[in-house]
Amino acid sequence: MRKVIYTLMAFALLALPALAADSQKETERLENSGSVLEEILNIPDDIPQDLLDKAECVVIFPSVIKFAIGLGGSYGRGAMICRGGQHFTGPWGAPSMAALEGGSFGFQLGGKATDFVLLIMNPRGATSILKSKVKLGAGASAAAGPKGRDASAATDATLRAEILSYSRSRGLFAGISLDGSTLRPDNDGNARLYGKKLTATQIVRDGAVSIPPSAQKMVGLLSKKSPKNDSDPNSLK
Repeated sequence: MRKVIYTLMAFALLALPALAADSQKETERLENSGSVLEEILNIPDDIPQDLLDKAECVVIFPSVIKFAIGLGGSYGRGAMICRGGQHFTGPWGAPSMAALEGGSFGFQLGGKATDFVLLIMNPRGATSILKSKVKLGAGASAAAGPKGRDASAATDATLRAEILSYSRSRGLFAGISLDGSTLRPDNDGNARLYGKKLTATQIVRDGAVSIPPSAQKMVGLLSKKSPKNDSDPNSLK
């Protein structure tokens, strides 16, 4: 029995470096997400303030990589951060790791790696993404987000979209359609980051964990830039 215990302890010790490396990978993703968000929010003609103020959640994907399989596709890992409270009216909370996959948008951008920022514009869209994989354009309505003063000229269809998406590649910042790609919680990433199995809903809606140090920059930026949810209260019920 003692030999078995010693063997298990040896395996556990051998696994520690791998676990630490995995956790560091997620930490770097959060730090990169914070840097991307800061840079984009500092662009003069960036995401319109009134749209950011009406967003329930923000999803950041730094350095999404394109690949050539069939018609093409892309693969990215990032973070989803939402306002707290029952109706998304509270302060920005702990992030859930997220994954962006599929679609042919990588070829439209002409860059090897592209940063994405997605605004989730209503509770239905946020809840859907937190629970399962969502195909943009089918499971959730999505549109290229207007930027700067273009928000006032945005079509009704754009402003009714559940998700508004933006991209930055080689210094070019623009709204872009992500129809055909999928957005889902990265549960494995959450387990590596927080050291235990948690669903995205538990992290974002139930407040099961505190904000990790690597996400403080991202949360601080959003808290300063958009401290209050200005959505129509009736749309949040």
